[in-house]
Amino acid sequence: MLEIIPFTLGPVSTNAYLVADPETKEAAVIDPAWDGHIILKAAQDRGWRIGHLWYTHAHFDHIGGAAAIADALNPLPLVALHPDDHVLWRAGGGGAKFGFNIDPGPEPTIDFQQGMKLKLGSNEFEVRHTPGHTKGHCVFVLAERSRSVCFCGDLIFNGSVGRTDLPGGDWATLENSIRTQIFTLPDDTRLLSGHGTETTVGHEKQFNPFVGGQSL
Repeated sequence: MLEIIPFTLGPVSTNAYLVADPETKEAAVIDPAWDGHIILKAAQDRGWRIGHLWYTHAHFDHIGGAAAIADALNPLPLVALHPDDHVLWRAGGGGAKFGFNIDPGPEPTIDFQQGMKLKLGSNEFEVRHTPGHTKGHCVFVLAERSRSVCFCGDLIFNGSVGRTDLPGGDWATLENSIRTQIFTLPDDTRLLSGHGTETTVGHEKQFNPFVGGQSL
């Protein structure tokens, strides 16, 4: 069983997700966007232990809350990021270009790879490498018996897709990632993205104006 606590935080309304196995109380934060103390308090109120920070990618608005979370934890949480985004992480997520100089928090020590499995209590996530928004962008898929969930970062949104005009972005690569790694999931898979509201694979396949309404 997975419990998901969503937050919308920071200067560009980024979605962060506190996820946990409520039985073991093991927790991870997917994209600790901003205001880490808010995410930390939600975990503490539930008696959850944050042991992991998982980044879909390293843009500043997705890692801005990491330092505040890590500073309050002992031991430090394990930080995971695809190696193709390490350069972006070391550059503060590109925040300086937008006037934000953030503390990126603890250095990533786990390198995501295509097909990697992530364990959180009784839950197992699959990592899918989905470049296009950034070179190292990844999504995390939890294949539950009832209904699958995909934490898809800034790859695809409800009615939109991630921008490709920032360093490392590429439209053809992004489109390919969506078609091969998202649209191959069951239609009722929940898509929890980095911005905006929840949607499903089936809805986006049919209605997304950028990549929908076409056969695979």
